Amino acid sequence: MHGPAQAGWLLVALCAATGSYCLLRLRSRFEEQRRTAGGEALMGFGMAAMAVPAAVLTPPRWTWPVYAAVFGAAALRALWAARRDPHHLHHLVGAGAMVYMALAMTATPAAHAGHGGGGTPVLTGTLLFYFAGFVLWSGVRLLPVRTLATEGGGTVIGWADRPELAMVCRLSMGIAMLAMLLTL
Repeated sequence: MHGPAQAGWLLVALCAATGSYCLLRLRSRFEEQRRTAGGEALMGFGMAAMAVPAAVLTPPRWTWPVYAAVFGAAALRALWAARRDPHHLHHLVGAGAMVYMALAMTATPAAHAGHGGGGTPVLTGTLLFYFAGFVLWSGVRLLPVRTLATEGGGTVIGWADRPELAMVCRLSMGIAMLAMLLTL
């Protein structure tokens, strides 16, 4: 990612924190939380790694095809999972965007160093439009959520079982994806 180093480090911190919480969600009592948490953790940590400022670390050229392969596999898994849960279509778009950004960096590695020029404007614009809509939709859905400290008979809900935090993680990753696509 190019741009100011401070913005890059903030993006790294946001994505790493999101990925860490998604790992915590793998311990949830609810199957749906566990089912989506692994892919979202991979996305958070992958975005954190891609957002490290180029002034600090310029990854070797072979890194980008590895990113593309990892997120290509994640996209195939999301496509398979979308058969039973349409939420995974969003994971498919996110993993596809990561593949796209990695391939753009493979084609023009100077773009990571801050010279821009990576990616196809039409595809980048389409992804920007999708993620801007996703961020707005997620933000609106988050507004009416009231945090319930207990469930039913007074049992405290664990950190891994908080649906509003999962929504915040998705919103954060959507915002981070917008920032990464804007700097592509």
